[in-house]
Amino acid sequence: MLVPQLRGLQRYEKMRILVPIIYPIRTLLLACLALPVSLLAQENAKSLSIKGSLTNVQPQPELVYLFHRSGGTMVTDSSKIVEGAYSFEIKMEEPELLRMRVKYPAPKDGTVKAIPMVQNRDMISVFTGPGRIRINSTDSFSNVVVKGSKQQEAYLAMQEAQKPFDEKLKVLYQDYSKANAAKDIAKRDRVEASIDSLDEVMKEAVMGDLIRKNPSSPVAFLALQQYAGWDLNPDKIEPLFNSLPEAVRAYPSVKSFKEQLETAKLTGIGRMAPEFTQNDTLDQPVQLSSFKGRYLLIDFWASWCGPCRQENPNVVKVFNQYKDKNFHILGISLDRAGQKDKWMKAIHDDNLTWSHVSDLKFWDNAVSKQYGIRAIPQNLLLDPAGKIIAKNLRGEALAKKMEELLGGK
Repeated sequence: MLVPQLRGLQRYEKMRILVPIIYPIRTLLLACLALPVSLLAQENAKSLSIKGSLTNVQPQPELVYLFHRSGGTMVTDSSKIVEGAYSFEIKMEEPELLRMRVKYPAPKDGTVKAIPMVQNRDMISVFTGPGRIRINSTDSFSNVVVKGSKQQEAYLAMQEAQKPFDEKLKVLYQDYSKANAAKDIAKRDRVEASIDSLDEVMKEAVMGDLIRKNPSSPVAFLALQQYAGWDLNPDKIEPLFNSLPEAVRAYPSVKSFKEQLETAKLTGIGRMAPEFTQNDTLDQPVQLSSFKGRYLLIDFWASWCGPCRQENPNVVKVFNQYKDKNFHILGISLDRAGQKDKWMKAIHDDNLTWSHVSDLKFWDNAVSKQYGIRAIPQNLLLDPAGKIIAKNLRGEALAKKMEELLGGK
């Protein structure tokens, strides 16, 4: 995703662009998928008091930054470190995964060279709810003990259960990076498939198991968010969602997740694709129903999306092979307002010779919101009647599916 690469390659950073958010690491994917707290909820929010201390941390930081939700958006607060101590007071309606990092002072000799930030030393994640907590750092900012948060205790236990998988994934991420740098597409795709497979095993063994066995756990909804991922499968997720305690289901973000679940039901495999109209590159309205009678790939992408541009050659190859066999593509771009030129240039540069629409509203694209799209690239394959028959076909998977439907050359 388009976030600072502070933990190196992560599955969701390199393969999908998620709704932009300041949280950069995979453990914070949960927060990336978390939904905004409403303004009304914020007005009625309780408070969280954080008292922090640093012991033997060298060099001594000057500021602590806190990233959290406020009024439905992500905000950054800061606290000056005075005699090894800092504090925060924030409003909080429900438990939240907070992100904190430190800033070091400029060197005293007047040079502007910054002290390099090392993620495993200078950053922490704390999962907590309203109340009072103490955070004590010793020797490095990230070597912490958090007191007063039962949510943090459960969160650390979940993190511990992920460690065996994280070690294996770390190696695969490195292999992916090397293959990508070497432009070894075949190897990169094989590694990606291995990452996907191991990630699914991890989610079942850790998150899925936790929710099924202990839906009342302080981290049950957090685990459900990561288990669900960016492409909700309502048949699998809804029973787990319904097992959450009633008090948890009353949280604003959980209510929003429920809405996403309902949206996912409308765009599941076997459902008729919801109708929409959006303007093309000539500002002419295009209706989805105008493509009935052909197999249609609805492709969500953007010119600024690296993984989308990386995938485009695969899509071009399939399109050129089947465009005369009752197959078409409709690209839906999440490009930004005022950047139509970049959208047009990407279409030209990548040879995307199919239909394209966009309202140039970035993540507020009306169709992406209607279809519950929270990560790109994503796609849906429709049959000639307009029924969704497959989703998120990438690389060889798309080619194999079209060969199955329309045969080879």
